[in-house]
Amino acid sequence: MNKVKAKPFVIAGTQIEPGSSVELKLNFAKLHTNTPVDVPVIIEHALYKGPTVLFTAGIHGDEVNGIEIVRQLVSKGINKPKIGTVICIPIVNIFGFLQKMREFPDGRDLNRSFPGSRSGSLAARVAHKLMKDIVPQADLCMDFHTGGSSRFNAPHVRVDGTSRKLNKLAKVFHPPFILHSKNLSKSFRVACKKQGVPHLLFEGGKSNSIDKVVSNTGVNGAKRVLNHLGMLRSNFKASIPSKSPIIITHSRWIRAHASGMFKPEVKVGTKVAVGDVVGHITDPYGKVHHWVKAPNPGIVFNVNEAPLVYQGDALFHISTQTK
Repeated sequence: MNKVKAKPFVIAGTQIEPGSSVELKLNFAKLHTNTPVDVPVIIEHALYKGPTVLFTAGIHGDEVNGIEIVRQLVSKGINKPKIGTVICIPIVNIFGFLQKMREFPDGRDLNRSFPGSRSGSLAARVAHKLMKDIVPQADLCMDFHTGGSSRFNAPHVRVDGTSRKLNKLAKVFHPPFILHSKNLSKSFRVACKKQGVPHLLFEGGKSNSIDKVVSNTGVNGAKRVLNHLGMLRSNFKASIPSKSPIIITHSRWIRAHASGMFKPEVKVGTKVAVGDVVGHITDPYGKVHHWVKAPNPGIVFNVNEAPLVYQGDALFHISTQTK
């Protein structure tokens, strides 16, 4: 097939020429000290025409594992495509990242602020700029997240189960698990869908932590998708694991029936049967002991690793139906 020369395009007011590497600095606001806070946007535009893939991470500032995945894509040169364009934003919520916090300084969750507003809260302004200047350029967005509040996620991709295109791309990514989940109101995923941009959401690990297995899974999955699109350069391999992804079509949370000190007995990926003991809740004085048991057979793909829990806290995410 004859390659078609790429054309220049404009993003956030900057013209990107074919064969160029550009790092933009998007400025949303300043710190209290009047110090500007820039969000780097790393763009690799190949000489030849092809798809545009957007990699994002750090929508939540404490989800460092996702940031590590996009960092590796850039540092290893995986983001330099054979054809098309790759746009990387390793940290969207730079304010939360500086504070090691999930939210923005005003307490707002960026992933509940889309599509945003030019004159709204700080989170809404960031969401608006992302949707106005960056997302319209993309043919596909891959967004990397981790579990929150000490909850460790097995590496998995979340998609709308009704979308054949997204399910196909999720299988190309080839994570250990694919979770069918509904789009949440005002999320980045919903905003991308409304703009007609396919969105793969990767989850793995827990907040303020980097896990090598999780980051490797994310990087390798990104390579497989780029290879599928004809964008991965020949010096990179996109090997496919022998095991097929387990597709989780329905799931439920196991919650704490008591407050106390919590010790899980299973790890992510464990298959359990009804009544299996998956954890223990005790008091500090040796008088109380609650067994946490599996309410149904399934696979545990999220484990709360917090040593102290309150009644009602989510402890385990377990599948109820799989393919």
